Order: sequence, then structure tokens, then C-alpha cells
Amino acid sequence: MKGKRFSEERIIRILQEADSGLTVADVCRKHNCSEQSFYRWKSKFGGMEVSEVKRLRELERENAELKKIVADQTLDIRMLKDVNSRKW
Repeated sequence: MKGKRFSEERIIRILQEADSGLTVADVCRKHNCSEQSFYRWKSKFGGMEVSEVKRLRELERENAELKKIVADQTLDIRMLKDVNSRKW
């Protein structure tokens, strides 16, 4: 799997650079990224600061961990129901 080329902090700086008055094409050329990537980043990270992005990343990690816990508990519950439904 291909890794990320740009960190979230770098993406925020690129977006802020475009907001400062440079054209999107110039910013993309300078940082060697496509305009499509720029607009995708803008829709996800537009108006955020670096600290907010770090918090977002932490919340996404925590959410994934909680989903894994719920999936494990659901599997345990189904297994126990299956065992209890059998007649011995």
C-alpha cells in the first residue's frame, strides 16, 4: 500500500499558502501536487488549524478503536447465544 506523501500539518500549510493570495495552480506546482488533491484537501481540512487536525486524527483513531471493541463484543454475544440455544 502506498504511504501518504503529505502530512496533515503540511497540507494545512499548503492550504494557508493558497489563502494568502497565490493561485491554486502556482501552489500545486510549487509543492508538486495535483489540483484535484488540493481541492480534496480543502474540502476535508479547509479552515482548520494544525492543532485541530491533530485532534481530528486522534478522534479518528479513538473511533476506530471503539468500533473494534464493539465488533469484538458483538461476536462474543453471538457466540454465547449460539451456545445457549443448543440443547444438551
